[in-house]
Amino acid sequence: MKQDEPIVDMITRFTDIINGLKEFDRKFTKGKLVNKMLRSLVEDWNSLRMLIENTKDVNVYPLEELYGTLMTYELNNAETKEKTRKSKKEINEPPKRQIALKSTNDERSSNTNMSNE
Repeated sequence: MKQDEPIVDMITRFTDIINGLKEFDRKFTKGKLVNKMLRSLVEDWNSLRMLIENTKDVNVYPLEELYGTLMTYELNNAETKEKTRKSKKEINEPPKRQIALKSTNDERSSNTNMSNE
């Protein structure tokens, strides 16, 4: 996986490679495919990779379910990064200046306005 590559692009590339190898009579078990997919994730995905490896039997874990898990993780991670980015931006922004205008009540001008009417 390339850094900042969407998981859908990685899955497509992975599937193309596997299908190309199948044309050369290369056979893979589901477990082997799941392991290869997990190993190809970049470092940002280590927490999810370790969670899957420790909680699931990767030898029988369906590849389609792994794809769904990866897409869900990416979506949730993107939302979290966006919220973090927005909050950091707000913190780093200098406070906005607000200008308050002082109101004056000039009796002379209000009297002349009334007499002109």
